[in-house]
Order: sequence, then C-alpha cells, then structure tokens
Amino acid sequence: MGTAERAAQFYERQVRPCLTQQMREFIARQTMVFIATADGNGHCDASFRGGPAGFVQVLDDHTLAYPEYRGNGVMASAGNMTENPHLGLLFVDFSGDRIGLHVNGTAHLRPDDALRTAYPQLPQETAPGRRAEFWVHLSVDEAYIHCSKHIPHLLPAPHGTKLRSQRPKDPDYFTGSAVVPQPPAREPAQPEPVPEPMPFAAPAAEAQLFEPAAEAPDAPGRSQVPLQRTPSWARRPAVVARDGWRGLRGR
Repeated sequence: MGTAERAAQFYERQVRPCLTQQMREFIARQTMVFIATADGNGHCDASFRGGPAGFVQVLDDHTLAYPEYRGNGVMASAGNMTENPHLGLLFVDFSGDRIGLHVNGTAHLRPDDALRTAYPQLPQETAPGRRAEFWVHLSVDEAYIHCSKHIPHLLPAPHGTKLRSQRPKDPDYFTGSAVVPQPPAREPAQPEPVPEPMPFAAPAAEAQLFEPAAEAPDAPGRSQVPLQRTPSWARRPAVVARDGWRGLRGR
C-alpha cells in the first residue's frame, strides 16, 4: 500500500505503552465505549457499553476496569475473553472535542467484591440503582489517538427523551417476528381544478351576427329558408405569418 513509512511514524509519535494524563482525563469524561473481542478461533465480535461519565474506571496509568451488569445471558464479549483475553476499546467523543482514543490490552474477569478489595477507591454505585455482577479488568498494552477526520458531531438528546411509541420491543426488532410500523403513505397530489371556460360573449357590434336571421316576408316564388349573414371577420383575407401561423388581416 506504500504507507509503511507513515505507519512507522505514527507508532513512534502517537502510540503509548500506558495512559498519559490527558488520556486518563479523557476516559473519565466518556459515557460510552465500543469493545472488540474474539474467541479462541479468532471469530470477532463488537459490542457497546455505556454509563455515567467515568463509568470506565482509570485505576492507574496501566489499568482500566468497567462493570458488567445483568444482560441477555449470551455473554458474547465476556465469553470471548475467557478464551482469548485480548481486548480492544474505542472511546469516541462525538459532542465535545470530536476525537477518539484506542486502548488495547489484556482482559481478565474479576468478581465485584474481589476487585473492590484490590481497589478500594472504586465507587459503591457505578450506575443508579444497579450493582455490577463482575468487572472487566484491563491491563493496558498500548493506547493511541483516533483522529477526528470522519467523526460526526452529535448533540446529546434532552434528558428523559423517549423512544417512539410504535417501536418494536428489543427481542423482536431484527427477528422479523414483529412488523415495524411504517409512516402512512402520502396521498398523491391532486391536480389543481381547471376553471370552467367562460362563455364567449361577442362584441356588441357583432352580437347580432350570431343571432338567427329574420325571416323575409312571404313572397311568391321565394324560398322560406332564413337568410344567413357571414360575420365581417370571416370575410377578411387571411395572411400567413413568418412562423406559419395563419392570422386575419386587420384583427
């Protein structure tokens, strides 16, 4: 690909074997993290974790920990860690500095009480009304920046914003067992009504030309067919304009 030199410069300038002060402060502000794991055969899985700001605890410049709560019982991420302890974290600040931080390391699962014994500074309540079932304890191998070039700028929704009421329940959302309601189709636009043409009104001087001709008095040998008069405009010679349109001279 021709980028070996650039990659070497990136590793030299950006990749750190531990968390810098700026990295630790950045993690303490984040409310979400994307996690990447793989099982013993290398089959990958990506997931997401969220919580109050700082829910991922910075224990020291080489150690992170985040709580795991009761979930769907699949244990996809945690199950992978028991086979393959390599864990990748990606923190992204979408609403503030629009920057990201990669943290890669070796993960171990720790019971809640055991980790609290080792790190008494852990908060008693990591999320309102919830207690961790266990913790993911990460020994940091490397940490480096994710540039802001393609990170969108997102604004947090107001607190208490609800999901749309017709949204399918989580277990049914992608399984096809529930029909996702669609917005009502728009009715096709109706054409504007065409006004009825106004009845033609002949000019006063010519109105009499469109009235039945008066019958001539009875006379021997004359037909009783009414006389018809030709309108004056019909007797005018037609002219042909340059564009081929036939008009009437004098109109």
